[in-house]
Amino acid sequence: MPDQVRSEAAGEGTTRFSDKAILIFLLVCTAFAVTAFLVLFFFIPYFGFQGIHPRLPAVFALLTGTAAVAVLAAIFLFIAAALRGRDVPFSRGLRSLAIKGLLPVLVQIGRVFGISRETVQHAFVAVNNQLVMAQVTDGRTPRRILLLIPHCLQYSQCPVKITYNVNNCKRCGKCPITALIEVSERYGVDLAVATGGTIARRIVVEKRPDLIVAVACERDLVSGIRDTTPLPVYGIFNQRPNGPCLDTRVSMDQVVAVLESVKAGRRSSS
Repeated sequence: MPDQVRSEAAGEGTTRFSDKAILIFLLVCTAFAVTAFLVLFFFIPYFGFQGIHPRLPAVFALLTGTAAVAVLAAIFLFIAAALRGRDVPFSRGLRSLAIKGLLPVLVQIGRVFGISRETVQHAFVAVNNQLVMAQVTDGRTPRRILLLIPHCLQYSQCPVKITYNVNNCKRCGKCPITALIEVSERYGVDLAVATGGTIARRIVVEKRPDLIVAVACERDLVSGIRDTTPLPVYGIFNQRPNGPCLDTRVSMDQVVAVLESVKAGRRSSS
């Protein structure tokens, strides 16, 4: 695979550096905020506990300290993973922790600094992609891959229903569906179209993939990653030249690059 394409699969380049810098900045701010909160959480009731039982402050200190160490260790491990662009110990658990517990905090802290929710979500998905690809190239090569795409990629005037059977597509070439079908056939991966989160979750349950390559906007990608965690999801942002949810596009080079990386991982592990 050409280096340029391989880099795109890994999410490398100027955009990724920007995403990484934003996420690391927010993670560092979160670490300071969590530390400040836990210090306050410890000192405010500390002297009151002494009046209840002489050993209670020590027990409370132990619990608070353990929580602080666990949260800060998770944050700094995630920072290390983002900086290295490679897998780190507990990275699978870290992705789950980040998407369920950390991302809402990052969004709120980003708001303080004037960073939009969409920018934070974009940065998170970019780093998440790094960790997913690190797993793929680290001997945990997926066998069942689901290419999950949104309905808005279909030509808006097309009368053919492809939600439940993408092979109903007449392959007229007016939208990216034709190319996506051809790519799914070439690489032997499942291709499914979802019109919303409920259908997407049902498809995932039916297909039981080892890896999902999902195309969507920032909001839907984050929602999908959250709903399917700890299942690895590689997110590809759709392009919206006509606005949200109407005749959107996708970079086929990026889709192919991701599948080529998985294919290369299979060869190296076999």
